[in-house]
Amino acid sequence: MSSSSNIIQVTGLTKQVTSPEGTLTLLDDLHFSIDRGNAVAIIGASGSGKSTLLGLLAGLDTPTSGQVIIDDTDLFSLNEDQRASLRKRLISFVFQSFQLLSNLNAVENVMLPLELRGDDNIRERALAALERVGLSHRVLHYPRQLSGGEQQRVAIARAYVTQPTILFADEPTGNLDSVTSNRIIELLFDINQQSATTLVMVTHDPSLADACHRSLHLDSGRLSETS
Repeated sequence: MSSSSNIIQVTGLTKQVTSPEGTLTLLDDLHFSIDRGNAVAIIGASGSGKSTLLGLLAGLDTPTSGQVIIDDTDLFSLNEDQRASLRKRLISFVFQSFQLLSNLNAVENVMLPLELRGDDNIRERALAALERVGLSHRVLHYPRQLSGGEQQRVAIARAYVTQPTILFADEPTGNLDSVTSNRIIELLFDINQQSATTLVMVTHDPSLADACHRSLHLDSGRLSETS
């Protein structure tokens, strides 16, 4: 592991797309860093570039120009297979729409990333992760048999079972009611602190942003403010 306090460093990050109408700048010359173990919210109006930024930080998309360094590795000096390998080793995801596989039950969904990595003792580890999120009584249930909050708890267990260095979350409470949302926020931050994972979230939820160490405010693709 690197001795640097920064797990993510962004320099001059720009993303443009070209259409018959001209060139659209989605992100414009962003510069910032994120410290290890911090929780950071990416906030802004719809269309401000939040999801585009999250995709670039995770190496799921490539920029027009600029640099993203993850754990001392220049993300865009890697080819697609190398970026996928880095994600498998360091990164997990939680999505607004849960992204559980409908033909797998809860424990099988949590086992999946461990199986893809070729890890050992995957069922035992998946069961422990589900117990950690309070779902030890639902391990054999399929997504259609679970509430939205329970599905998101399965997704959180799946994200943390690999012990990631970084967790990227895209509107993790966006499909949940306010009571369930508050429970998910508490769970996310409890596990994040216990695991010392760096948490980077796109969110419209002010209570979620307020719980973070810091917020990055995007306005029409520009970083207008950090706090």
